[in-house]
Amino acid sequence: MIEDVIEQRRRDLGGFEVGRVLPAARRRMVGPFVFFDHMGPADFPKGLPKSFDVRPHPHIGLSTVTYLFEGEITHRDSVGSFQAIRAGEVNWMTAGRGISHSERFERARLQGDRLHGIQSWVALPEADEEMAPGFEHRAMEDLPLFEERGVEARLVAGSAFGATAPVATRSPMFYVHWTLRAGAVAEVPNDYSERAAYVAVGEVEVDGRVFGVGNMILFAPGAPAHLRANRDSIVMLLGGEPLGPRFIDWNFVSSSRERIEQAKADWRAGRFQLPQDDNKEFIPLP
Repeated sequence: MIEDVIEQRRRDLGGFEVGRVLPAARRRMVGPFVFFDHMGPADFPKGLPKSFDVRPHPHIGLSTVTYLFEGEITHRDSVGSFQAIRAGEVNWMTAGRGISHSERFERARLQGDRLHGIQSWVALPEADEEMAPGFEHRAMEDLPLFEERGVEARLVAGSAFGATAPVATRSPMFYVHWTLRAGAVAEVPNDYSERAAYVAVGEVEVDGRVFGVGNMILFAPGAPAHLRANRDSIVMLLGGEPLGPRFIDWNFVSSSRERIEQAKADWRAGRFQLPQDDNKEFIPLP
């Protein structure tokens, strides 16, 4: 049973479009997911200007995951991580009490590239909001994969379909990359109180209603839910158990407004460490 539908809001970031889905006016979070952006698809020419890069910026109180269908992004952070984010891989950065990182399009600059993917933030439980920052990389081969009757499901994070992904999550959740052939029918896991499906490519049908790219379908708790692909499609499943309300200000997420104000003051005063190999510039506090 469908509880609600959220449509993405497209934003132009200077030649590069994203579709903001969460937070939305009607729904701030789905399980621990507090932010969900659909990036691209966008074709980047060889020699892409550095102005397209995301310069070093801070986070607190969350984990980030950039999951790509196509393309490559170069990640650097203040705990010393240097990692190319490629399609089908998991790069899970936990901000905890504070981290800074940059995202640069270095492959595109050298040879051109096509970028398409999802950037999401997962709020940390209150007990973990001040944990030590860290970064975890998992190759595509590390992720549980299920294939049946035109449906391929890759478990990106959390637990679903009787399996658990290797990335260390902090609360009950699931995040799945579904690839469906036209005509395939797939069942949404029913183990969590909050569940959603986002159509990234193609078109699906749920309860006789048709949904295309940019739609996030929210399912009623406990109700069985199935998707039918009207054509070849890519769908991201997400959800989990609610953590309680969170405040969001710029790149900061916390259960406390006062903690966010402290983080803003720390970034303004230069008290955040910058990535060691990418510390010549940063994004100022808006």
